[in-house]
Amino acid sequence: QVQLLESGGGLVQAGDSLRLSCAASGRTVTTYLMGWFRQAPGKEREFVASINWRAGSTEYADVVKGRFTISRDYAKNTVYLQMNSLKPDDTAVYYCAKRRFLASDFDSWGQGTRVTVSS
Repeated sequence: QVQLLESGGGLVQAGDSLRLSCAASGRTVTTYLMGWFRQAPGKEREFVASINWRAGSTEYADVVKGRFTISRDYAKNTVYLQMNSLKPDDTAVYYCAKRRFLASDFDSWGQGTRVTVSS
């Protein structure tokens, strides 16, 4: 079992930057992908970015490409989301998630960290 703990959320102004962190503990050897998702008020949860835990390859949602960067510190079992040029539309609760090898989807989730971007 893996526990995911996000941190780094807060209130910022449009154009500012913020870095989210997600520390994974427990059984991390089975990790295939780590990802970030977000859920804005009144909207469904959406994919933001993911990283192949071992290879380091990344994927991004079109709406964050060029502004957000996902990275990982393999030794610290931590994944980061660097968010630049933030917009009010980026306001959401951001969730860290893990997908195991052979799993069909992300199956471990953190509790979320809130990001609010004021205009």
